Amino acid sequence: MWPRGDNQPEPRQAAVIDLGSNSVRLVIYRIDGRALWTVFNEKALAGLGRDLPATGRLSPDGVATAMTVLRRFRIILEGWPPGDVLVAATAAVREASDGPAFVQRVKAETGFDVRVLTGEEEAHYAALGVIAGDPAATGVVGDLGGSSLELVRLRDGGALEGVTLPLGPFALGAPRPLDIDRTWRQIDLALDPVAERFATHEFHAVGGAWRNIALLHMQLANYPLHVAHQYQMTAGDAVQLVRFVERQSKSSLERIEGVSKKRFDTLPYSALVLEALIERLGIERIVISAYGVREGMLLDAMPADVRRQDPLIAGCEALTAVRGLSADLGGALEAWLAPVFERLSPVFGARDPVLLAAACRLADLGARLHPDHRADIAFEQVLRAPIAGMDHPERAFLACVAYARHTANNTPPEAGMIGKLLTNERRQRARALGAAIRLGCDVSGRHGRLLERCALSIKGEKLRLSAADRYDDMLQGEQTAKRLQTLAQALKLKPELA
Repeated sequence: MWPRGDNQPEPRQAAVIDLGSNSVRLVIYRIDGRALWTVFNEKALAGLGRDLPATGRLSPDGVATAMTVLRRFRIILEGWPPGDVLVAATAAVREASDGPAFVQRVKAETGFDVRVLTGEEEAHYAALGVIAGDPAATGVVGDLGGSSLELVRLRDGGALEGVTLPLGPFALGAPRPLDIDRTWRQIDLALDPVAERFATHEFHAVGGAWRNIALLHMQLANYPLHVAHQYQMTAGDAVQLVRFVERQSKSSLERIEGVSKKRFDTLPYSALVLEALIERLGIERIVISAYGVREGMLLDAMPADVRRQDPLIAGCEALTAVRGLSADLGGALEAWLAPVFERLSPVFGARDPVLLAAACRLADLGARLHPDHRADIAFEQVLRAPIAGMDHPERAFLACVAYARHTANNTPPEAGMIGKLLTNERRQRARALGAAIRLGCDVSGRHGRLLERCALSIKGEKLRLSAADRYDDMLQGEQTAKRLQTLAQALKLKPELA
């Protein structure tokens, strides 16, 4: 069983304002234990660090834009407890000679207390953000901002060491047109002292510029699932793409669908940095993380027992936490089904128990949906839900489980996309797990504790459903027999009611 924690805090909201070298952003999160949900997200590409390399000061236009948007954010957050609002500034404000004056002005005009992160803190929180989205992440995190690049090594779910390098697009010369040879030498010189220390096969890319590169890769590769978080590229694919981006003029980039119009000046620089990292660090795989410094700060503030929860299971539980529905059903289904599915050959290796637990927490997702449309809507919600802790094949698997939980139809929506993300074996297992959850919900009337009065087991070539003494009647009825038959067929077994 995967517990929620002994002291599960009540759901709450928290706001993070991020004063970056390129963007100023407000994100409001709903925090359900370990699960983070973005409920509001607004940014302005102020370019605070645009003039920093030339003047050592913040961009005057950037400061004006930032103050305008911060005054708006102050109104949005009016009445919020100060402890629920985090305001952090990164490289540009940290390094600018007028950074302290800017912090004082923000305080005077908005009341916000700005925490200026050191380079080490920025790297630490970026790594925690990746861990917030994927607790099993290993390798090196790279967080590319407008003025700096933070590198930090991960091991055993924690950050070990980090470094800040002046390799953000503004530090390298943006918004001037990219001079590839000159900028490559500049990047190579900065990486030379740290390349051996941060050598890695797996690289977790954080930052809006690299997310844009990933989205462009999805489009060019006709990738079926447009979810940036945990999207993966091989080094060869990434190098081919970034070399294409590096050589594009601003007017050429403007004609490429899917590229953010506000990143035309900086995207070629970001691409060149990624190419240099692939070469110098020996990177073989790039994993895109939609989580970064903001989520890392929120994770750091959570109680230790909450931080230890699995974000996928917590997210699935929170997604279905609707007032009036059974709160203990997911855990009860997991305990009921685990003995059967533990006997099957794993299809996701060591991740099978986690995916079983997550799928069981999704059992009530369609409870308040129209019966004729539950399966399709549940599939869509799970496939694109902003839940951390899973890669794209796992996301597709859980969506298929949610679909099969509500229908015996073997063809889910977007079957072509599912076929690209899941093997036949994994699709079959999803059908079986969805059918098993449907059986458990129906035989118990969605009553978690009633599941303790019956058992599902495999005996040779038979799938057996049995009841405890004096509870035989709970197995009666045409629907129970039908659900057992569907599950047995999915597992290629013979059904038996005992």
